[in-house]
Amino acid sequence: MHRRTFLTAGSAVSALSSTPALAQAVNTVATGTPDGRLRALLDRFHQAQLERNPEEATAAGLDAGVHAARKSRLNDRSPEARTRRLAEARRELAQLTAIPRGQLSPAARVDQDVVRYALEREIGDISGFVSSPGSPYALSQLTGAYQSGPDFLDSQHTVKTRGDAEAYLLRLNALGTAIDQDLARQRQEAAAGVIPPDYVLDIAIAQTQALRAAPAGQSGLARSVGRRAREAGVAGDWTGQAAPIVERSVYPALDRQLVALRTLRARARPEPGAWRLPKGRELYARAVQAATTTNLTPAQIHTLGREQVRQISAQMDAILRAQGLTQGPVGARVVEMSRRPDQLYPNTDAGREALLASLNDQIQGLQPKLPQLFGTLPKASVEVRRVPPAIQDGAPNGYYQAPTLDGSRPGIYWINLKTVTDWPRFSLPTLTYHEANPGHHLQITVAQENEAIPLIRRTAYYSAHGEGWALYSEQLADEIGAYADNPLGRLGFLQALLYRAARLVVDTGLHDLRWSRERATREFIDITGFPEGRAQREVDRYSVWPGQATSYKVGHNTWLRLRDKAKARLGSRFDIRAFHDAALAGGSMPLTVLERVVDEHIAARAGRAA
Repeated sequence: MHRRTFLTAGSAVSALSSTPALAQAVNTVATGTPDGRLRALLDRFHQAQLERNPEEATAAGLDAGVHAARKSRLNDRSPEARTRRLAEARRELAQLTAIPRGQLSPAARVDQDVVRYALEREIGDISGFVSSPGSPYALSQLTGAYQSGPDFLDSQHTVKTRGDAEAYLLRLNALGTAIDQDLARQRQEAAAGVIPPDYVLDIAIAQTQALRAAPAGQSGLARSVGRRAREAGVAGDWTGQAAPIVERSVYPALDRQLVALRTLRARARPEPGAWRLPKGRELYARAVQAATTTNLTPAQIHTLGREQVRQISAQMDAILRAQGLTQGPVGARVVEMSRRPDQLYPNTDAGREALLASLNDQIQGLQPKLPQLFGTLPKASVEVRRVPPAIQDGAPNGYYQAPTLDGSRPGIYWINLKTVTDWPRFSLPTLTYHEANPGHHLQITVAQENEAIPLIRRTAYYSAHGEGWALYSEQLADEIGAYADNPLGRLGFLQALLYRAARLVVDTGLHDLRWSRERATREFIDITGFPEGRAQREVDRYSVWPGQATSYKVGHNTWLRLRDKAKARLGSRFDIRAFHDAALAGGSMPLTVLERVVDEHIAARAGRAA
């Protein structure tokens, strides 16, 4: 699971009782009070969530002790499970809203508002053809058990004991079932006219073939458990036990998937936009509202993107001119800068290792400056890792994976190194600040480590809040001098801002203005100067996740506006550390709820100073 997947994980009492590192995180809200009834209800919701979604329990480190059975199961991805969940979500929403909001404390009102928003969004998604969080397609280059399952088993299912290895084999056997469940949902979608673009299916077919290519005993699925069992000193031929499971369960399911994808490919069209789907314009408008947690329309977002592209390009122009690059559009000049030998790591394994080492150095270099901005810093560490080559063709360029709640796995910042030349040196620092500190790692981990909020909310994720914060964090790094002696690094920061503005333009272009894949890719390159391969992966991602790309810049704008509001109202009483702590402590939330949280922070500080 990475951050772009909405999840909830954990329970305030019963799950934690089996997790020693979190044993002190006990619900202290008084029972019988409205706050206490709400907390107890949210804890019950959360336990049910973990039972339905054992992969999320593993991602949070809540699959041990009395809950060890979760570690042997994968999520039920069947159409029947979705139907059951729709009924359950409606019952939960009724139970949640039965607690009068006016009787709750301010903090509990935030909890109720956030969970209500999540349930209403989930009900809307299941009721429509939205197969995965944020995507209408059960199968694509970014969705499906075939795409997420191998990475999940290798990077999140820990193997430290014999029981862990045995649980891996059970999950491996279940992977074939999960792949078939995706196929059942895909057939429902196709019958309703929901078919991915043809090039998306081409990538999915290639990825399925690659996963199927190796003999079972040499596959990553079989070798993963054997390698990690050896490293942990767990005796036994675990690769030998895994290979027959791959052969009889996983590979036949992949073969069935290949047949289905090839059959579907014959019906697919090249147009990437959601507009071509049944009720596609309605689906996209709703996707944009869900991604941004605002009421902005696609047309408003497209206009906003064009204006922000203009403003940011003007700042980049000045830096490029200082580097002697004076002719042509900003994007073209950035392309020229990206090709300079001094900006490129070798496209070799050694070059990849050097690039990863530089990212770790950047994380450590900014660490001493963080106390200037935050009173609360995360306890969990963060590591940089390469996206597994098996999934790099369809994976995003970079993403973050939260640490487990029990501390057994750190936060992980993944970077796609399929082509190292996609990452000129000047572009890397701002990506690191976005994914690690003060970006996603700090934001997500501070919320996870806050025992005052229910666990159902500690790992919930709202894209506009989270991605907006990470983009705001890039700006914070600039504001505290990260690029004081590095003008090209600041160019990379501005390019990152520019490409988030370009996302507003291109995502709406694809799904509202009916652009082709080719036009969207060219527009993206022209605006940002990204290499063609990187730009193509971005566009292909937007094709599959309509609206999600708009959350970044809309969220960034909101964070800046709320900070400016706090500064204007508090004047000399404004404290950046207090502002950040107050805005982050309550976890991820819709931007409308964040606005209320900031208003309460302003009122509290103004009252204390009066």
